Amino acid sequence: MNIVSVVGTRPQLIKAAALSPALRARHAEILVDTGQHWDEAMAGAFFAELGLARPDHSLRAGGGSHAEQTATMLTRLEPILVANRPDAVLVYGDTNSTLAGALVASKLRIPVAHIEAGLRSFDRRMPEELNRVVVDHLATWCFAPTSSAVDNLRAEGITRGVVLVGDLMQDLASRIGPEVRDVSALEGIGRRLGLSLASGGYLFATVHRAENREPQSLAGWAGILADIASPRRPVILALHPGTRAALEGAGIPLGRDVLAVEPQSYRTSLALQLHAAAVLTDSGGVQREASWLGVPCLILRRSTEWSELTTAAAGRSVLVGLDRARARAELDRLAPEGADPAAARLRASAFVLPAAGAAEAIATALEHAAPPNPELAH
Repeated sequence: MNIVSVVGTRPQLIKAAALSPALRARHAEILVDTGQHWDEAMAGAFFAELGLARPDHSLRAGGGSHAEQTATMLTRLEPILVANRPDAVLVYGDTNSTLAGALVASKLRIPVAHIEAGLRSFDRRMPEELNRVVVDHLATWCFAPTSSAVDNLRAEGITRGVVLVGDLMQDLASRIGPEVRDVSALEGIGRRLGLSLASGGYLFATVHRAENREPQSLAGWAGILADIASPRRPVILALHPGTRAALEGAGIPLGRDVLAVEPQSYRTSLALQLHAAAVLTDSGGVQREASWLGVPCLILRRSTEWSELTTAAAGRSVLVGLDRARARAELDRLAPEGADPAAARLRASAFVLPAAGAAEAIATALEHAAPPNPELAH
């Protein structure tokens, strides 16, 4: 098959890095980067680090409102699809890039393959939830990462083209994990960042979602981080540039022991999670990684599309929203400050994660269930 894959954000680059080798072994792939995460720190460095081919087309459609960003992607992506006439357009996850790729392809009657189909938070206030629902109903193939996702699709009447394939990000974490489990990886990161880092001696946090950039939400999670950070166990906050700008615009300071650093590479982020006493995040990807790594995780959201994490991670993953008292209580339960850091060192050194096999499953499904290339409508 001739496939156009659409990416635009860091998590999508991670998934593409896991899938692209298997895809290119069986199919011809053209990679389009919308530029939703448009600077080198947020996305560009990921191509080299993860061995992902540079994009064949870069749309540079980052910035602006949801409508402006999606509109720019639509108008810049359409001529690429018309010119290349692919057999399928492959989209990842739930971003504006996902929605734009699926809409343009559907208007041109090109089959859509949706990676991470069927995820639901059941919170329509989230723009990501709206994107997921729309794309699943447009897709020819719905590649579901979990059995719950398959159930969600069935509940919406979607059964044709649904394939349970597992989680692509697990494939990549399985591959990279052994490279960062030794404490020497953490020491190297500490030297580069100018920080003194030891297994179990810090907390790791990421915050980037739109709902957590509103003034009241900013104050809420910043207060949580300030409350739990201490000189003995600081919070290392990998700060998204949009979140940093929102904090500065609202005049909300971070706590003294909350140490903000730039967004980190995939390997560095994985290492910082693996060796942390606990993780605090609103990221779907970081939630999953923390679960696989066996690290306690406080989810700074009202709901999660990865509902299995809060039930199948032995109680280590907990939704706390922006409730400061609950966050403190759950952290004291899961990772009290006085706990022996040897447990974190042991957890990291013993880390082993089997691959999910999602990449091969997706490439095989596309190979054996390819519909004919329809006549493009243009």
